[in-house]
Amino acid sequence: MKIQGKVWVVTGGGSGMGRELVLQLLAKGAKVATCDIHQETMEETLSLAGNLSSNLSIHVLDITDQEKVSNFPKEVIKTHGAVDGIINNAGIIQPFVDVNDLEYGKIEQVMKINFYGTLYMVKAFLPELLKRPEAHIANVSSMGGFIPFPGQTIYGASKAAVKLLTEGLYAELKDTNVKVTVIHPGAVNTHITENSGVSTKTAADSAQAEKMALPASQAAEIMISGIEKDKFRILVGKDASFLDKFYRLSPEKAVRFIVKKMGAMMK
Repeated sequence: MKIQGKVWVVTGGGSGMGRELVLQLLAKGAKVATCDIHQETMEETLSLAGNLSSNLSIHVLDITDQEKVSNFPKEVIKTHGAVDGIINNAGIIQPFVDVNDLEYGKIEQVMKINFYGTLYMVKAFLPELLKRPEAHIANVSSMGGFIPFPGQTIYGASKAAVKLLTEGLYAELKDTNVKVTVIHPGAVNTHITENSGVSTKTAADSAQAEKMALPASQAAEIMISGIEKDKFRILVGKDASFLDKFYRLSPEKAVRFIVKKMGAMMK
């Protein structure tokens, strides 16, 4: 679907990939409504939009609040006149611990934000999207949604749920005006670790991870390009592409490979 002249909703637009998605959509001539739980970071995004800021609206919203999410489409339409597409980008990771050591409260938080937040947004906006000549739903899963990572099992489960939700929506909506895309980013340099309240083993580990990760701007560019082409599935980064092929070829060997790579972080 073309970006120019369309109204897009982006969750988690206060930082990282969400911010880059907002700025790049605006640069392509879209109007954007972004939501986040942090007013201050969204105001930073608004400032970065510069002379395109008149086409951007920011909205403080907790996507785990079903009632508030259900009212969000009315707010967007009141501001922009319509809504043509949504990108469900907001998400968090879990602390790097095994399921046996993970508290139920954290498990519920991860599932509520990553899966239910995405589901609430889809349910809220889909009736409006079906009214448009053409529309799009893009949900951000993860490479952790198709291959397990030790210490991120619940995160992976939540993103696997997003994957199947999105693929199911594609099947249900394939003969409608609404196109559907599932996105699997690999390692991307964002603030998801800090925003999730999670710390890595050492500062050196964090610096190394940042160095190896894809810049958020490049990740957003790949995502938007895929959405414009109405792709069913977008793999973001060489690591996501490699692991996708490896896991399809030999799931057990791929998991053993990941266990070895993640070993240092789990110690």
